[in-house]
Amino acid sequence: MLSVLMSRRLTLAVPMLALFGGLCLGESPAHAADTRAAASAASTAPVVPASAGFFAEPAAAMPLPPEIAARAFVLQDMSSRQTLAARNADAVIEPASMTKLMTAYMALLAVQEGKLRLEQELVISDRAWRTGMTGASRSFLEANSKVRVDELLKGMLVQNGNDAAVALAEGVAGSVDAFVGMMNRQAQVMGLKATHFVNPEGLSAKGHVSTARELSLVAARLMTDFPQVMSYASLKEYSHNGYRQVSRNLLLFRDPSVDGMMTGYTEAAGYGLIATARRSLQGSERRLLSVVVGAASPESRANESQKLLNWGYSAFDVVKLFDANQSVTTAQVWKGQASTVRLGRATPLLVVVPRGQAGAIQTSLTRNDPLLAPLAQGQSVGTLTIKVGTQTWQNVPLQTLDAVPSAGWLGRAWDAIRLGIK
Repeated sequence: MLSVLMSRRLTLAVPMLALFGGLCLGESPAHAADTRAAASAASTAPVVPASAGFFAEPAAAMPLPPEIAARAFVLQDMSSRQTLAARNADAVIEPASMTKLMTAYMALLAVQEGKLRLEQELVISDRAWRTGMTGASRSFLEANSKVRVDELLKGMLVQNGNDAAVALAEGVAGSVDAFVGMMNRQAQVMGLKATHFVNPEGLSAKGHVSTARELSLVAARLMTDFPQVMSYASLKEYSHNGYRQVSRNLLLFRDPSVDGMMTGYTEAAGYGLIATARRSLQGSERRLLSVVVGAASPESRANESQKLLNWGYSAFDVVKLFDANQSVTTAQVWKGQASTVRLGRATPLLVVVPRGQAGAIQTSLTRNDPLLAPLAQGQSVGTLTIKVGTQTWQNVPLQTLDAVPSAGWLGRAWDAIRLGIK
């Protein structure tokens, strides 16, 4: 018998899986679990919202992606939180206008915190106007004019407006320098290691760097934390001051499933595109996110991104293991007002596997026993390991589906005695 201080691994029977996008295997998985003698060194995700571990690394048995004519790329599955393909994804690059996704994040965070209002008018400074005159990416803002925050978001996310990005930065933080400091602190909170910002618009500057993988994390966090951003990023055009501004994301005009995000270009970086698509298969929705950097032209970045997205949808099956808030297992709790707690996920637990391999899925569970109250709802206390055959495919943190407050002093004392004997 294992010591109570060790993690316990449980094998979950998953004879029947709900699969979208091809084969249908039936109902939800069984909940039975039996103790095994092997302990696992699996880790649990932190409760604080950081992006480190947002996507699971691709398994060794992943299908090979198509040849992509770009310096670097990464393809992320937002539904299952899996990286499907990557090449040179951690190479340091200039993020160019794709920087503006972090600028949008900070602006929408300020709106959420009540520091800014979408209908609030901001005065366009001389600096914002001059930045807009640098290069072709501008929203045609006039110095000393007043423009609403939501209009600035449109100008920045549709036309890559450098002037709109600077105006938002000044509106959020009072100055560009202060805003850049906020961007870098947020990058740290997100767990980004290589990313460092020098400005909010993405013009070339020494030390203004990121990677394809970390740009995908910024984009993923932006969509997850502020889904309303898609109402801006999906716009094909926008008019301000008499100027019609057309989105540079060519996929918005070619693929009806693509609904954002952002293009970028500098001489050093080449042409880049962060694109996201949402497609429904048998009534269930799946979202992919691609980042392609270092392409040769605007046409090339669109073509290569389309190729990557199409492959991501065609080469894999999506399997639902558990519904949102469905109990994966029930764990014993010590020193709490309840003696057990349900473990699962607040969102559907999906896994993406190579097409035709859904029947080879196996799962096992590692739990951090003993579980001691108090336990917060959503606290990570275990890991579900998913295998395809003998290949470890993905490790998914499991959270408590209910809160368990501490018991009274008598209950805590009694459980302390029981733990000492056990």
